[in-house]
Amino acid sequence: MWPHFLLMVFPMSRILALDTSTDACSVALQLDGTILQETRVEPRRHTHLLLPMIEQLLAEAGVTLRSLDAIAFGRGPGSFAGIRIATGAAQGLALGSELPLLPVSTLAAMALEAKQRMPEAQQVATALDARMDEIYWGAFDLTGVLPEALMAESVRAPEQAELPADSAWIGVGSGWRYREQMPSKVQQLIQSPEFDLYPRAEAMLPLAQALLDQGGALDPAEATPVYLREGSWKKKDQQ
Repeated sequence: MWPHFLLMVFPMSRILALDTSTDACSVALQLDGTILQETRVEPRRHTHLLLPMIEQLLAEAGVTLRSLDAIAFGRGPGSFAGIRIATGAAQGLALGSELPLLPVSTLAAMALEAKQRMPEAQQVATALDARMDEIYWGAFDLTGVLPEALMAESVRAPEQAELPADSAWIGVGSGWRYREQMPSKVQQLIQSPEFDLYPRAEAMLPLAQALLDQGGALDPAEATPVYLREGSWKKKDQQ
């Protein structure tokens, strides 16, 4: 569990961000040149934690949802149930407060989290455990202000993992537990992976701000989860 803390940033839009796509339940508030955030790693408790955490952040900041500019949420990929929790909560909050929604890739948020932790890193491969012996896979360039996707996000078997360049990479995410099943070339290019890096809501904020600036905000009714695995919403045994 990470404690509450404040970071100074340049004044930007007022954005609430939330993510429940992994074992971490994370919320962050960008407000008046500061960021207030909290992340708790408590699997299967997101439905109990999320709204109270949001209410606490708003109370600590002394603001209401209606005073914000937008709500960002982790749209996936990730846990089927977790993505639905974040999407549903974001839609409900946005409808009640008449705010637009900003859907943020959880893999891109992980890439930005990696950049913040390891400023020297130039390329990162993100892998989340997708269950069913598969991983959610992404590859990003970190040399710019924000991560740049080098290939489309996908769900695949670890044996099908591939990288778009034969250079040094860092690996982050729970999916790297399947490292020994990945092709030897991928294993050779990846430096010691970090299994416990999560897509924290704080890392979503710059991505959400860029999306808002580019006119990418959505009406709450238009926001949908990104599962990558076709037909996932129908699989009750996975919910």
